[in-house]
Amino acid sequence: MGICDGRTVIITGAARGLGRAYALAFGAEGANVVVNDIGTSLSGEGRDTSAADAVVEEITASGGKAIANYEDITDWDAAKRIVDAALDAFGDLHVVVNNAGIVRDRMFVSATLEEWDATMHVHLRGHFCLSRHAVNYWREKQKGGSNPDARIINTSSGAGLQGSIAQAAYSTAKGGIAALTLVQAAELGRYGITANALAPSARTRMTEQAFAEKMATEGQSFDVMDPANIAPTVVWLGSAQSADVTGCVFELEGGKIMLEDGWREGPMVDAGARWNPGDVGEAVQKLLTARTPPRKVWGTA
Repeated sequence: MGICDGRTVIITGAARGLGRAYALAFGAEGANVVVNDIGTSLSGEGRDTSAADAVVEEITASGGKAIANYEDITDWDAAKRIVDAALDAFGDLHVVVNNAGIVRDRMFVSATLEEWDATMHVHLRGHFCLSRHAVNYWREKQKGGSNPDARIINTSSGAGLQGSIAQAAYSTAKGGIAALTLVQAAELGRYGITANALAPSARTRMTEQAFAEKMATEGQSFDVMDPANIAPTVVWLGSAQSADVTGCVFELEGGKIMLEDGWREGPMVDAGARWNPGDVGEAVQKLLTARTPPRKVWGTA
């Protein structure tokens, strides 16, 4: 018996890295897994379905249930076909894990419009399309008198929470996903749907390029950067046990589970009247002195 017995989960970008680790872990805990991946390069180019097929073979060889799906999450109609495929194969849907993404590393002064649009397209539109179709299904189920007990698990990033040098587009998209999660949680609870987000730190094609030194923990007594370390929390969030947890962003690394504290009001000064522009500087300096120092942008000294 696993904590996700009988639950059906769609995982995007599930052929490699974190997505693959999630798929294997959900399968081991009894879930029916839809392994969605179009098999692109790190920059979003090309197509290869063999990697998704290999993950399905791993799950089924261990006695689990899984199907491969190669639809494009950024295409509105294709995203609906992903939901339909889950329903056709397993009769229900309980969890969407929005994991797929691309990266186009570039300093802001060199960034191109094409790179910016491509990054927003995959991360933000991709998170929207699949979740929106899943919510349509869950909402109708709730209207019919059945509790969907459903989960949306989004993927933000440390880059989205604090910024990262040479990743303006990626950081912006990931920050938007964190905000989207808060809105989904606030709006969808009435339908029996929770929404949470992850900011995982693990060895993937993306992080091996950007943070090669930090990712080099293979061969150590505990491989902190093994993607499999992130999977248990994701599986728990997809289970029935997490029904009372929503609107959270979890930063995960190795054996660490950290709950992000989010934006909140900090120090304040109030003149009780309209400010004179010449007085604002002194007030701001007082606020900067009183504030809790923010975390540094990734890549800065």
